[in-house]
Amino acid sequence: MIGMTALAGSTADTFWATSLRRWNAVCWLLFAVLAVGLVAMDRPDGSKYAALALLGGMVLCYAVLDRFPANPVVRPHGYLSVLVVVLGGLAYLRGNYAALFMVTLPHYWMFGRTPRASMVFLGLATAATLAGNVLRQDGWTVEFFTEVLVSTLIVVAVGVLIGLWAHSVVAQSAERARLITELEQAQAELSQAHERQGAADERERMAREIHDTLAQGFASIIVLAEAARAGLGSEPARSAQQLRSIESTARENLAEARELVGSARRPGQAPPGSVAQTLRRTLDRFAEDTGLTVDADLADLECDQQTRIALLRCTQESLANVRKHARASTVGVVLARQPYGVELEITDDGTGFVVEESAGFGLDGMRKRLAELGGRLTVTSSVGDGTRVLALIPLGEAS
Repeated sequence: MIGMTALAGSTADTFWATSLRRWNAVCWLLFAVLAVGLVAMDRPDGSKYAALALLGGMVLCYAVLDRFPANPVVRPHGYLSVLVVVLGGLAYLRGNYAALFMVTLPHYWMFGRTPRASMVFLGLATAATLAGNVLRQDGWTVEFFTEVLVSTLIVVAVGVLIGLWAHSVVAQSAERARLITELEQAQAELSQAHERQGAADERERMAREIHDTLAQGFASIIVLAEAARAGLGSEPARSAQQLRSIESTARENLAEARELVGSARRPGQAPPGSVAQTLRRTLDRFAEDTGLTVDADLADLECDQQTRIALLRCTQESLANVRKHARASTVGVVLARQPYGVELEITDDGTGFVVEESAGFGLDGMRKRLAELGGRLTVTSSVGDGTRVLALIPLGEAS
């Protein structure tokens, strides 16, 4: 349609296309009426054929622009120039230009591309019609001033006001469309950022779960296997016990792996029972595997699932560090409810370390796990004086 020709590539295409579709039928009907009137009613003289030629040329340009919007010959401004000439010619030859002038008023705004260009072509059309009238009437007459000039200026003024209003509406619509597009882009980018962050958080969670479960289990299996191999000849009974521990740890690791694969989108599960029972089983296994003395004072607390998991993982990580690094003989574990929260304290009498120089994944993972529940981890240690790990989860996260 013409509207797409008029402002191809512009934000206002839809508005102008809709408007032009409504005017298109009116224009073609008027062209047909003018042509029939000239052919059937006017006397056959030179002015009649000149008027038909002018009208035919304008209709041809309009048809080309309508049928072939992207043609390289008849462009929107070219059509407006032809329209100016035709209006001026009809005003000079026949004087019956008024209907054509009013019906084609929207074309100046639709094909002008900018308000300034539209005003220029509308001004030229007004001047051409007035000049044609003056020439046809052989000068400035009272009729010209009282009828032609006044009516023409009124029509032009109304056309200018409507055109400026239409351009204002289009500009506001274009701005709203731009803002909506920017908002949609921002929402899409925010959604993508949330997806990326969610994926990163999930990878971190899975890495932490693997470290706290499978990796610790494999480390325990390696230590037990080395001990069992060393004692095969001298302590067969103890080696057999260590092999049973290896089998049990491997089965637990297999169960943990299946749990991670089968429920990758939700946190891992703590074993059934109260948190004290869960920690007691972990401590008994640790004492059995390492031969260390474990002193435990575990209050019988009822905790939600996430708190139980956090307490269990902190205990497992701390015991794994004692096994690998501390060279301790005694481990103390205290689980208690304090006025400010649930508190888990794990101490050992091992070699200790410089906390500020520690860069392991385990301590960092414990801190993050507790932080997710609003808790905190405090590690106190020095070389030769053992280590104290204190985990605190607020009462709001523990029931």
